[in-house]
Amino acid sequence: MRKLLYTLLAISIFSNPCSAQKPSFKQSVIASNLQDPWSIAIDGEGYLWVTESKSYKILCVNPSDGAIVLSADLSMLREFPRYDTLKLKDKPWPQGGLMGLVLHPNFDTTDPYLFVAYVYKHVEGNRFLTRLSRFRFDKEQAILTDETILDNDVPGSNDHNGGRLAIHANRGFRYLYYAVGDMGAGQYSNGGRANSAQDATSKEGKILRFLADPDTAAVDQWIPSDNPFNTESRSAVYSVGHRNPQGLACGQSEGFSLLFSCEHGPMSDDEVNIIEKGKNYGHPLIVGYADGNYNGLSAAVSDDQTLPGPWHSALPVIADEQDQAYAFGDTYRNPIYSFAASDAGYLKKRFARVRESKDAEWESIAPSSLAFYNHQAIPDWKNSLLVTALKTGLVYRLTLSADGRAVIGDPEELFSNKVRYRDICLSPDGKKIYLITDRSAITSGPTEENPKEVNLRGCIVAFKLVE
Repeated sequence: MRKLLYTLLAISIFSNPCSAQKPSFKQSVIASNLQDPWSIAIDGEGYLWVTESKSYKILCVNPSDGAIVLSADLSMLREFPRYDTLKLKDKPWPQGGLMGLVLHPNFDTTDPYLFVAYVYKHVEGNRFLTRLSRFRFDKEQAILTDETILDNDVPGSNDHNGGRLAIHANRGFRYLYYAVGDMGAGQYSNGGRANSAQDATSKEGKILRFLADPDTAAVDQWIPSDNPFNTESRSAVYSVGHRNPQGLACGQSEGFSLLFSCEHGPMSDDEVNIIEKGKNYGHPLIVGYADGNYNGLSAAVSDDQTLPGPWHSALPVIADEQDQAYAFGDTYRNPIYSFAASDAGYLKKRFARVRESKDAEWESIAPSSLAFYNHQAIPDWKNSLLVTALKTGLVYRLTLSADGRAVIGDPEELFSNKVRYRDICLSPDGKKIYLITDRSAITSGPTEENPKEVNLRGCIVAFKLVE
């Protein structure tokens, strides 16, 4: 009997090559020298859609030959000076610029619409305004036209704008989600700015939910009537307590239909969350898991020396994460995974070194986007999340449980390069993975160039499965 079992096991292993060895990919560069691409999406014909955050251009790229068509130039809609590296110290520039992009699910047939988010107005200091719009794709002329504004009043900043868009179908409705950061409130040059991530009346530090198809009978035709914080008027706020969510992805499998996000931790504890209606994700009172490692610390370090306290930050000192989670009650949600969940001793030493300007290195991977993989091309990858990182030049694969609500085992590290991976999309058959990389290597705060060496700047990089 034992011999028979060993024989059956051997047959199983060698009949399924994915179980015997990891998939292999061939890397190629489809396009280069893009102006800090921020978002990438793929349509039904295989064309890639890319936003350039600095130039405010929307590009359509043919991956077979790298040919680029300029579909829209939104720079004329921006009510502040163009990006100029020589004048950045005199004229503030938002983190991002032209950011999120997502295609309507029926983009190739009945609804040729594309949604984008872009910072369009400078208010004062580090404060900006962001606009969420829909454009129609004129296929004959290969241009985007007929802008329709969904929301003209989303806060913007020079830090922590979030900026990612996703569409998730649920119960017969198509919902458009937009991730908004906390504007960097409480850290670095925004050290004295009050953090509003816990204020449900503010859009800062929130996931917003809109309708992908307008309800023309309603006054607020883009805001769902069942959003959780609707009162006398409708509110786009869907969830609260976010720091800087830069990844949103819909995950649909036989066992679940969920909306996933990833967001930056302050020095560690980058989060992967399941976004649910009306729930609270803790920031700035809980960082990562509610495990107590940030007790006695705040969720940021600031360089504003005029503020009181050892960390020079307007953010509150966290008394006890576990007590806070209990106080939030049923609304609180822990992340399903936290990268580099560092212990309290390490964090206190690291905070002190940053405060003293001795160095600015910490454990965060800086997750910038994510995608859900559920294709037959790589059976062992089914029900996985692919998370891109700015700091480590890696894509991390997280295996999900059957119900999608837990991460199994440790992350697998993929596609190592000296790059800052900004966004990811997959071909419909799951055999090609497209990644875009930052052109610049500068991040917020005091970190300057991170990683220290960067190649493949401003590129679309393809990884094709070798079969």
